[in-house]
Amino acid sequence: MLLPMSPTDSMFLLGESRDQPMHVGGVALFEPPEGADAHAVRVMLDAALARGEVAPLLRKRARRSVTTFGQWGWEAGVDVDLDHHVRHDALPAPGGIAELMDFVARLHSGLLDRSRPLWEMHLIEGLTDGRFAVYMKIHHALADGASAMKLLRSTLSEDPDTSGMPALWEPLVRERGSLRLVPDSSTTIAGPLDMAAVAVRAARGVAGEISGMLPALTGTLDSARRRGGGPLSLSAPKSMLNVPIGGARRFAARSWPIERLQLVAKCADGTVNDVVLAMSSGALRTYLNDQGALPEDPLIAMVPVSLRDNGQKSKAGNDIGVLMCNLATHLTHPTARLETVRDSMREGKDAMRTRSSAQILAMSALGTAPLALAMYGLGGMIRPPNVMISNVPGPRKPLYWNGARLSALYPLSIPVTGQALNITCTSTDDEIAFGLTACRRTLPPLTPLLENLDDELGALEHAAGL
Repeated sequence: MLLPMSPTDSMFLLGESRDQPMHVGGVALFEPPEGADAHAVRVMLDAALARGEVAPLLRKRARRSVTTFGQWGWEAGVDVDLDHHVRHDALPAPGGIAELMDFVARLHSGLLDRSRPLWEMHLIEGLTDGRFAVYMKIHHALADGASAMKLLRSTLSEDPDTSGMPALWEPLVRERGSLRLVPDSSTTIAGPLDMAAVAVRAARGVAGEISGMLPALTGTLDSARRRGGGPLSLSAPKSMLNVPIGGARRFAARSWPIERLQLVAKCADGTVNDVVLAMSSGALRTYLNDQGALPEDPLIAMVPVSLRDNGQKSKAGNDIGVLMCNLATHLTHPTARLETVRDSMREGKDAMRTRSSAQILAMSALGTAPLALAMYGLGGMIRPPNVMISNVPGPRKPLYWNGARLSALYPLSIPVTGQALNITCTSTDDEIAFGLTACRRTLPPLTPLLENLDDELGALEHAAGL
């Protein structure tokens, strides 16, 4: 018997192709406990493999049949071959971060096997600094980025002396309090597919909001014409980022002390997210300019926001809105770019505060329509925003798995036709990590973009007198 699959989840299966894999992922780096090495972490993971226990979420297989009239459903409780889903890998010499990122990019390029539960995990040894890496990918139909992050955090503890903790694929221990596990985060991670799904969820709340839709739509269109902040853009320029993509991926990631971004934000009377966007703006400006491909008009970023963060009490999971941000890539001075980004985001958030959740979702659906159409090969006259940029605050304390400290967590997302680059950030402990996922065929190596991010943060600090 198949359990029903929501239309939103089935959309990710229907829209998947070899050129457009639809799984999210992440790579976590662990420092072995004091007095141990990476081999000790592998021994603990091998012990978990020998137990053969798998969490219910990871025992669901996507299927469709005559009895479901061809619609996708979930077959629960299927047997899982852990030797297929959990794999040991070793990095080639010299075993640095560059080799890790290249290896993870290749892993992220491959489609998941639909005859099995839609997830894989790779336990990666061979890093010269003694750390141990874990890469996981999970299909967006099975879990979105937020759920995948919660799955990871649910197996971590703030106590380095906690032992007997389950591996990521195992069921959680019932006595969560005794293990002092990290509670699930309410923060949302969103990518292009989450934003396309906004349209499906928005329809639920529109019926009771008809009278308020016309003023909301009028205000949204007026802001878009003025290139102001809001959920809709009519001015995204043509760029090398907004083309059909292939299935091969590039990935690059790096972390910075979050305190540096906080100080810049304070000086600019902005937020850490404003600084993330400004760093991305300056980095993209240099990156595209070096390719001779910088548009004259400013790039437009699609930025997911939590309705809870904007005074909205969302219902039934409708907690994601979207704003379009003017990245001001046509401006030469980093301070001017940051001010434009700050003002664009502030204007959009101010407008959100005057609207209901249903109105915000409906306007967000309108704004994401060009990207959704492009993803499914139905691109229209309005170009989608140039790039998706997500920033998700994470836990502020060090996290451990059986004494192994989580030293870095880099998110991998989903480039799609119409947006060949995705920038997703997340924070752990006292650092913020930028994960850059791109179409390998479309974009040149991403390492210079990381250097540009570092240069831009330095330029923002210098301009602020820090």
